[in-house]
Amino acid sequence: MLTPDLQALLPAIRALYDHPPRSYHNWSHIEFCLAEFQPIANLCENPLAVELAIYFHDCIYDPVRHDNEEQSADTAARMLADRVPAAIIHSVQSLILDTRHTAPPASPDGRYLADIDLSILGRPATEFDAYERAIRQEYAHVPPADFARGRATILRDFLARPYIYLTAWFQDRYELQARANLVRSIECLAHGC
Repeated sequence: MLTPDLQALLPAIRALYDHPPRSYHNWSHIEFCLAEFQPIANLCENPLAVELAIYFHDCIYDPVRHDNEEQSADTAARMLADRVPAAIIHSVQSLILDTRHTAPPASPDGRYLADIDLSILGRPATEFDAYERAIRQEYAHVPPADFARGRATILRDFLARPYIYLTAWFQDRYELQARANLVRSIECLAHGC
């Protein structure tokens, strides 16, 4: 639960999600992640750091850049300075970097945050399909064939993992549906759905 001092930051954080306009990585994504966080908050070692990381993890997002997580982590550190201890800021930054999904997070909290961020993959097909359309809108600058090839590679990489989700909570809840959604999406990308 955020203190009043941290709650006072929410309008400024939310404003970051409006620039540039985003189809998926917007404030609705943060609200979705917060809803996924609530049932597992008591499982986290540092729930405050995880909650703050949720708020900040996509605050800087430009689909043509490759350093969004780093920029988001830096923004979190600047905005949280003098509001929380340095150790929490460091944790928040590390957690945000875990949402790059390039390597398994080292900490249990990082694994929970990564799973929260990817939980959309295991939602019912209609929600997942809306997510895929929103991602395509965010990458409208990429030619269709290039997008299909790149997106299919990303989805295949998730499917190649022993588990898409790193925690038992999310594996039990989303693993099977996520795999079905990814297979279906790869097929659509290959055949122009």
